[in-house]
Amino acid sequence: METLTKPKIAEEILEAFRTQVEQEKQVIVHCCFPATPFFGNLIRIWRSTVLIDRNSGHRSHLIHTENIAVFPDWTEVPVMKDYWFTLIFSGLPRDCANFDLKEEIPEEDGFYVPNIQRNGTDVYRITVT
Repeated sequence: METLTKPKIAEEILEAFRTQVEQEKQVIVHCCFPATPFFGNLIRIWRSTVLIDRNSGHRSHLIHTENIAVFPDWTEVPVMKDYWFTLIFSGLPRDCANFDLKEEIPEEDGFYVPNIQRNGTDVYRITVT
């Protein structure tokens, strides 16, 4: 019977793989647009929405959206009902402790949620207005 030996992988290659795995992580943000008594509320998200690490300034970019229109389209918000949508972003740096969600757009009233506390799952529930 032949004895198999475990191959040795250079530390530089292992570190390169660790870095690639870190880059593949994603951040999921479930957003609630609170109920209002008004008809005709419209919301949308711009592709330029980012998560910003408050320490390093790193920007995690929007990858995917669920249940909300992307500029230039609009989503109508039901009257007197909280409206939920989900945003998926590229990963944050490992040492990020707090971050901001910021919709960087060329008009007023973009979504902005400052100082979100990082957790171990990178899944968040926030309120946007």
